[in-house]
Amino acid sequence: MTDRPRVLVVGAGAAGMMAAIAAAQTLQTAGEPDGGVLLLERGDRPCRKLRITGKGRCNVTNDCDREEFLRHVLTNPRFLYSALSGFDTQDTRTFFEGCGVALKVERGRRVFPVSDRAGDIVDALVRTCRAAGVRNQTGLVTGLALVEGEESAPRIAGVRIGERLIPADTVILCTGGCSYPITGSDGGGYRLAESVGHTVLPPAPSLIPIVCDGDICRRMMGLSLRNVRLRVLDTAHGNRVLYEDMGEMLFTHFGVTGPLVLTASAHMTDTAGVRTGRYRLRIDLKPALDEAALDARIQADFSKFSNRDFINALSDLLPQKAIQPVAELSGIPFRKKVHDVTREERRALIGVLKGLELQPIGFRPLAEAIVTRGGVDVREVDPRTMQSKLCPGLYFAGEMLDVDATTGGYNLQIAFSTGHLAGISAAQAASANVNKV
Repeated sequence: MTDRPRVLVVGAGAAGMMAAIAAAQTLQTAGEPDGGVLLLERGDRPCRKLRITGKGRCNVTNDCDREEFLRHVLTNPRFLYSALSGFDTQDTRTFFEGCGVALKVERGRRVFPVSDRAGDIVDALVRTCRAAGVRNQTGLVTGLALVEGEESAPRIAGVRIGERLIPADTVILCTGGCSYPITGSDGGGYRLAESVGHTVLPPAPSLIPIVCDGDICRRMMGLSLRNVRLRVLDTAHGNRVLYEDMGEMLFTHFGVTGPLVLTASAHMTDTAGVRTGRYRLRIDLKPALDEAALDARIQADFSKFSNRDFINALSDLLPQKAIQPVAELSGIPFRKKVHDVTREERRALIGVLKGLELQPIGFRPLAEAIVTRGGVDVREVDPRTMQSKLCPGLYFAGEMLDVDATTGGYNLQIAFSTGHLAGISAAQAASANVNKV
C-alpha cells in the first residue's frame, strides 16, 4: 500500500464513487499497489444525494443509444462524446448487474433497480470501492495545493483541509452543484475551481418545479394528472413552442411539478424572463382526442346528464378538483342546464380542455432543483480526459461541470460517464508519472 495517493477524489457522490473505482482498477491493471486512490467526503456517509434521487428509487440510467442520449442533453452535449464512448448506458447496466443489482426498464426507457431502492445502487458502489482498495477519509477540502513547474501553468500537488496538506499526484473534483445543499452539494467545488483560474458560469436551477400566477394551481392542489400534453410557449418569439411532450404532472400550492414539468423548466432558460411573464404553459388535458372527438364525448356526457346543471355534468370528463376551475375558464354558467349549452359554449369548453394555460412567474429555490445548470466552463476542460486545461493534474466530473440534461436517468449517466473517464485518465497520468510532484 502506498501512503501518498496517486489519485485523490474529492466528493463521494455518483461521479466521485465511479471515478474512484475506475482509478483504482486502472492502477491495479498497471501493477500499482493497492491504496493508491483516496476518496475524500465532507459528510459522514457517501452518496447522500443519490440515496434520495428518483424519490428514493434511483433512476440509474436510460436504456437508449448514444445519439438518442445526446438529444436529451440540454447544455454542451458534444462535450460528452468521449465520456459516453468510454462508458455508456449499457456499460452502466452491466456494471450494476455485475454487482448483483437486478435492473428493470420502465416507461420512457428509464432504468431502475428491481427493488426500487436507491440504497442498493449506493451499496453496490461502496462494495466495489472497497474491493478495489479505495481508501476513504472524511474532511472538508478548503483549498488546492499547487507546485510551480517548468511549464507556464502550475501543476496540482494535492489538497488542503484547513492547514493540513494532503499531497497527491492527481486530483479529481466531483463536488456536485448547488442543488440539495443538505446533502453536501453547496457549490464549494466551484470556489476550488476558480482558485486555479477556471471560469464558473453562474449556477441556475434546472429540472425544478415551476411557480405559477393566479389561484388555479392552488385550487387544484394535490391533483396528479397522467398522460397529459404540456407545451412551453415563448411569447418573446410569437408563442414559439420550446418544448412539447406527454407525461405526468402534479398541481401544488405554488404551481406545478412532476417529471413533465421538471423537464419543461429546463427549456425556460431566461430566468429573468420567467419572472416577467415571457413563458406560458399550455396543457392539453385530453391529448388522445381531437376537437371533433372531444366534442362528441362532451355531447354524450351531456346526454347522459341531460337534466343536470353544467357544473354537475363534468364528473365523467374531469377529476373532481379540476371541474370548477375548468368550468369557470369556459365561461359557461354553472347552473345552466346542459341541454341549453350552445355549440359555441362547447367550443369554449373544448378550448380550455385542449389548452389550459398557466402563467409561470418563477421557479422554486435553487436548493430544490434536481440538477444545477452552469458550473465549470467546459471549454477549459479536455473532453478526452476530463483534465483541466489550466492546471495539469486536476480533473473534473459530474454536476460541477456545465452540462445538464432532462429527466430520465440522463444526469446520473453523465455523472457515471464523466467520473469513469476522469478516474481512468487521472490514474494513467499518475502511473506514468506525468504529473508526479
